[in-house]
Amino acid sequence: MTDSTSIGGKTIALTAVIALLFGFGGAALYSATGMGDAHIREYMLENPEILPEMAERYQAREAEQRLASAGSQLAEPFPGAVLGNPQGSVTLIEFSDYACGYCRSSVAEVEALVAANPDLKVVMREIPILAPESEAAARMALAAAQQGKFPAFHKAMFDAGRPNEQTILAAAGTADLDIEQARTFAASQAADAELQRNLTLASQLGFDGTPSWIVGGKVFQGAVGRGVLQDALDAAKES
Repeated sequence: MTDSTSIGGKTIALTAVIALLFGFGGAALYSATGMGDAHIREYMLENPEILPEMAERYQAREAEQRLASAGSQLAEPFPGAVLGNPQGSVTLIEFSDYACGYCRSSVAEVEALVAANPDLKVVMREIPILAPESEAAARMALAAAQQGKFPAFHKAMFDAGRPNEQTILAAAGTADLDIEQARTFAASQAADAELQRNLTLASQLGFDGTPSWIVGGKVFQGAVGRGVLQDALDAAKES
């Protein structure tokens, strides 16, 4: 999956911007400048370089509105489902699926960010959407968090490969989970509620895949890389 500035994302945003220009936006522009649809079209054709900037601003505004609608619960982790510094002053939120290859490739990137930023708190949100086995892995991850062993399970699960009964149990063993206790919790209403909450938040934010990220007021989708996330963290620290 590509990042939030992918061709698909830009196409949607550009379409929305153009629709706004010829709809309510066009009416506002006409009111302010006296330009009709024909003049707006001519202006856009003569100045096409402004469209990507408009699309980016449109996407940023949409992201801000979605983040506001999600509220403060977004940065509140499921108890224990945290990487890095649990008391960190800057927060990175990741929506992840253990069946996601891009999430797997991002593990090392997040580890590097944690190592480079001692004040970084990584809130992990499990959204099992890619495969039937994703949910079993996500539930075991929450059970690991409940036992205070989430980071160990998280790494072991991605190291084990695609989730299935064998790899999930192997990761649980590597993390030294109490398996019976973990199975009981994985089937609990608390686990049900957390997964539903994460899926609802992902829907509110318009996330259609994993990994998806939030840093400060910025939203990214896909394996965007350490550099992009570090830049966003630096901006969040400054603000």
